[in-house]
Amino acid sequence: MNIEYVKSVIRNVPDFPKPGIQFKDITTALKDPKALSFMIDHLYEYYKDKGITKVAGIESRGFIIGPALAARLGAGFVMIRKPGKLPADTIQKSYALEYGEDTIEMHKDAIGENDVVLVHDDLLATGGTALAALELVQEVGAKSVLVNFLIELAFLDGTARLSSAEDVYAMIKY
Repeated sequence: MNIEYVKSVIRNVPDFPKPGIQFKDITTALKDPKALSFMIDHLYEYYKDKGITKVAGIESRGFIIGPALAARLGAGFVMIRKPGKLPADTIQKSYALEYGEDTIEMHKDAIGENDVVLVHDDLLATGGTALAALELVQEVGAKSVLVNFLIELAFLDGTARLSSAEDVYAMIKY
């Protein structure tokens, strides 16, 4: 089992959600027990000695691998969600989209000053959502922040926007 195997089971969906987009569908890798186990094991091996105390998953696909990885690392899991989905006091961060703006939020008390946080999502494209999540975690005073993706669309250079992270890692690059 290796990264090439996982890459081979990720479905490419042309023209979704709009013409010209080649959507990388991870559901085919998630339903494959060997690929799913490999992804979690691979990320655990990469992060096991980095002192991670919290994994912050970005809604919604960051909620799939994020909690499993947090459990393996002996860390807590924090949800970064769209507005109005979390029940207690939150902080928000808005960011620009191609046509407009969006907002994400997390609980104010989810992360402390001694936490080493891994922000996790399934895919990095232009980096807008990931940058907003990184800034949210930094704003609450995390000790350090790392960022991780299952897939990076490297030709969009989203990692350039995440330079304030201690580390940015994507398991698979297209």
